[in-house]
Amino acid sequence: NGGVVGMLEVIESDFARLESDTKASEASAQEEYDTFMTDSKVDKESKTKDIEHKTAKKQDEEQALTVKNEDLEGTQKELDAALAYFDKLKPSCVDAGVSFEDRVARRKEEIESLQEALRILNGEDLA
Repeated sequence: NGGVVGMLEVIESDFARLESDTKASEASAQEEYDTFMTDSKVDKESKTKDIEHKTAKKQDEEQALTVKNEDLEGTQKELDAALAYFDKLKPSCVDAGVSFEDRVARRKEEIESLQEALRILNGEDLA
């Protein structure tokens, strides 16, 4: 009977060793799982806040872009109106049909006639 009892003792010691190894392995795995879950939760919260921040920033940037596009559109309309007015004024400011010498001669005649009118108004003798 010693052989059967001895064999049972060996089986019991093997079972105790296997149970001890399994419990240690399970405790280690549970600790790794808990650490992983904690890290994952922190990472998820961080990424959620990052998403919220980036979404708000995107909305702000889109709103700023809309405002800038409206400003650009208004400024472009002002520029177009100013250019149209400039094109309208240009012919009256620069008469391309008259040379520089002709304009100088005309201005000289105008100055002389104004000076003569001034002398008449001042009562100077025109003799």
